[in-house]
Amino acid sequence: MTERPELLLVEDTPALQMVYRAVLKGAGHRVRCAGTADEGLAAFREMRPPVVLLDLMLPDRDGLDLMAEMLTLRPDAAVIVITANGSINKAVEAMRAGAYDFLVKPFDETRFLNAIDNALASVAPEPAVRAAAASTQAPPGDLIGTSPPMQAVYAKIRSVARSMATVFITGESGTGKELCAQAVHELSNRARGPFIALNCGAIPSELLESEVFGHLKGSFTGAISDKIGAAAAADGGTLFLDEICELDPNLQTKLLRFLQTSTIQPVGATRPRKVNVRIVCATNRDPWDAVRRGRFREDLYYRLHVIPIRMPPLRDRGGDILAIARTALVRYSAEEGRRFRDLEPAVEAQMLRLPWPGNVRQLLNVIRNVVVLNDGDRVTLPMLPIDLHHEIERAETAPAGPVAADRPEIALDGLIGRPLAEIERLVIEETIARHGGSVPKAARALDIAPSTIYRKIESWSRRDDPAG
Repeated sequence: MTERPELLLVEDTPALQMVYRAVLKGAGHRVRCAGTADEGLAAFREMRPPVVLLDLMLPDRDGLDLMAEMLTLRPDAAVIVITANGSINKAVEAMRAGAYDFLVKPFDETRFLNAIDNALASVAPEPAVRAAAASTQAPPGDLIGTSPPMQAVYAKIRSVARSMATVFITGESGTGKELCAQAVHELSNRARGPFIALNCGAIPSELLESEVFGHLKGSFTGAISDKIGAAAAADGGTLFLDEICELDPNLQTKLLRFLQTSTIQPVGATRPRKVNVRIVCATNRDPWDAVRRGRFREDLYYRLHVIPIRMPPLRDRGGDILAIARTALVRYSAEEGRRFRDLEPAVEAQMLRLPWPGNVRQLLNVIRNVVVLNDGDRVTLPMLPIDLHHEIERAETAPAGPVAADRPEIALDGLIGRPLAEIERLVIEETIARHGGSVPKAARALDIAPSTIYRKIESWSRRDDPAG
């Protein structure tokens, strides 16, 4: 088993350094810690780590300057910056300067570990890899963004575009699966042929066979003329089957036959005809789960799931959020005759903090709403839709997650007779444990500030350390 690469954590507060280190080690990561910018730079030069966790407020040097020097030494390193709530604009500045992601204190442990996992998955093993690919990093097709998760998508698109292999795109609703399919088509040797998209979930099952394979006049009630189906229309090009897991079971059998023989037989026809089509399909479901539930044929799954591409959710794409927002802002402003050209820093900060459950589609709808209902040079916070403000509020006041069910209760009898300071420590430590080691969640449960817990942890560590 390959050993995980060592991470670098640059954090000047000992208590936070201890907490972050414990969470990382608990998740199986190796980590080296530094308390100052000078120590961090020295460790970076020695380690050349793929991922750096960097507090922007350091005692001896500005974190942005340190990040710039690190990225000069290893441009493909993923730097996750950490900042306090009052310094979000600094985090936005860091994203523009090349940071992979940012975390605002106090942050959720799951968000912390997800950011690291995403960063590790996106970083090339050597700087030369990124340098060699620099000329091909421009987004293909109409895709927008340069984040590491999207760079991985672009690399996959480029590597498979010229083959005939079936591409299976997965991802949450609104992540841009059709744009991905179009990019595959446009980079293929079929780019001059048609790109035909068909949403399998939006067509009634009784009409779906006709939509895919076509029909002849009089083949059924309402067939008043011949119809060329999507498969025939895509001859010489690409057929994109969106929401493939919604396909009617009877049609799944015919689609499998089509994939095996490259022939179609329109409804009412007596002879099949040959077509030359490349299949790209997509779903926002787990396709293997659909197989397990008997809703999707296993043999069709294996026939389609040749080249998988997963579109990342918008919340994992860092600065791409702002790139997409600005591009949409300029385009929609031109369409609507408005003057918008940029976003205020406060708007950028809030956009970067939101979870975006509707992904790119939700972001585009927000920008369209702003442009239609307002005008000006820059988008300001009051211009954002009211439901987005509610979402911001929900994200900031989200309740703590479920407690661990396998931890024993602390009996009240066991606390009687103990010093109050010891009882306080037991309660705080137990609450942190029940919330998966998350100090922010424990703080919300105890109705105290996270900084209070961090200070207490630091004082306990000094008390427990014989050398202290």
